[in-house]
Formats: sequence, C-alpha cells, structure tokens
Amino acid sequence: MAIALESAGIAPTLSVGEVARRSGVAVSTLHFYETKGLISSSRSEGNQRRYAREVLRRVAFIRVAQRVGIGLAEIGTALAALPPKAAPSRADWTRLSANWRGELDERIAQLKKLRDTLDDCIGCGCLSIDRCRLRNPHDQLGDEGSGPQRLLVKRSR
Repeated sequence: MAIALESAGIAPTLSVGEVARRSGVAVSTLHFYETKGLISSSRSEGNQRRYAREVLRRVAFIRVAQRVGIGLAEIGTALAALPPKAAPSRADWTRLSANWRGELDERIAQLKKLRDTLDDCIGCGCLSIDRCRLRNPHDQLGDEGSGPQRLLVKRSR
C-alpha cells in the first residue's frame, strides 16, 4: 500500500499509534508535543490524526534534546528554525546542539561542584557547623544574590 501511494506521488502517513510504537513515546506525549507546536499532524477523512514520516525524526530530536536537559521551550525555538514539515538533518542537529553547548557545560560544572561538596555536608549546617563549606554566618553572601551562593557555579558571561 505504501509503495503504491509513493509511486502515485502521495506520501504515506502514520497513525498516532504507529508513531507512538515506532518512536517509543506514549500517545499522550505525542498529543502534548503537538499542543506545544513541536510536531504537527493532519486529519484523515475520519478525523483521525495522521503524521508524516518525518515526524519520527522530529520526535527523536526532541527526546535526545530532553535527555541532555534541554527544556521544551528551547527545543521549540530550535525546531522553529527548521522547515515545519521537514525532518531535522545531521547538520541541523550539529548546528542547533552547538547553541546548547555552553549551557550544558555550565550545568556539568554545577553538578560536579555539587557532587564534590555533597559528601561533606547536607547543606543545613546542623551536622558539621564547625567545618561546613556552605555556612554563611549573618548572611554575608546575601549581596551576591539569592540561593546557595557557594554551590553555584558563577557564569562566565
């Protein structure tokens, strides 16, 4: 059937269930991605969602970006720079992921710093007040901003 459609110049489409099965995400996740404008579908004569095959690569792109910690808003911005119905290419991924490298490097540095100080103290001061590296008597670090200033990696901007 798909070959006959392709030879007639009609691109075969996938049902929401097929996309869910092939991409490994739940149908509800696909609906969510669609409401966020990350993917799109058309409707069949029976009013069922139908997806172009390219949506599989878009879903893979979204999942990989999420897995490395990129938020959906940033993913949406990145995908908006691509043609709406096109599958992201390797070159697209290289270009778009390069934009996230600095943020990921900062996040990695933050996690390393947290890991390296985590075994010494739980951050509240009650267990090791005399040697706590996080202790901030009289809120001396309050002028530097909110949050745990000694745990934060200072941005290089």
